[in-house]
Amino acid sequence: MTMAKANDTATKEAKKAAKQARKQASKERRAQLWQAFQMQRKDDKRLIPYMVGVVVLAVAIAVAIGLLIDQLWFTIPLGIMVGLLGAFILFGRRVQKSVFTKAEGQPGAAGWALSNMRGTWRIKQAIAGTTHLDAVHRVIGKPGVILVGEGNPNRVKGLLNQEKKRIARVVGNTPIYVVQVGNDGDEVPLSKLEKHLNKLPNNINSKQVDALESRLAALSTRKGGAALPKGPMPQGAKVRNIQRTARRR
Repeated sequence: MTMAKANDTATKEAKKAAKQARKQASKERRAQLWQAFQMQRKDDKRLIPYMVGVVVLAVAIAVAIGLLIDQLWFTIPLGIMVGLLGAFILFGRRVQKSVFTKAEGQPGAAGWALSNMRGTWRIKQAIAGTTHLDAVHRVIGKPGVILVGEGNPNRVKGLLNQEKKRIARVVGNTPIYVVQVGNDGDEVPLSKLEKHLNKLPNNINSKQVDALESRLAALSTRKGGAALPKGPMPQGAKVRNIQRTARRR
């Protein structure tokens, strides 16, 4: 009986601790969201008018629908909720756009963007580079192997070709894609890098991805890692955290 009481007490304490942890996490998310909003508001003068406009538009549509079906009591609250959700989505996207704008052109920006991608990509930053902070990053996913270069196009082209030849000896028939980040010609803008990678076709399955990662990890170990920056941390750079927080709200 005593043991049962002790277990019951321990369970209650664990539940209490878990509840306090959830409250603290929620408080931190709200603080992060508010800080991000304040930072964005100062840099983006159109943010508040646009957010208000989204809410007003949603409520106006809800009122119009409510008048048609004679259900204003239902459509107005629904319109307010939809408007607030739309305003948060707009906020998250403008924050993301602002962050990419600030990061663009900085050494390591592509590596930072890759590390913030959604999905089960296997990313290895700065597998090759120069003293000028040009870099090549390796991404493994269902399309195969993607080499992402950033920096001076002339210098990076040589790095990309060298890495592609080296990796091709290990991966066999697995497709190898080469991407140069930039704003000229066939280069991919930093803000569209994730979208570009997601459009690539699926050529291998998850087990093959695991096996490929192991083989390339061994290759990197033999070569030794490049001592290059692992991506910039521009102001407000944790885009995914901000977006998750906005969705939770």
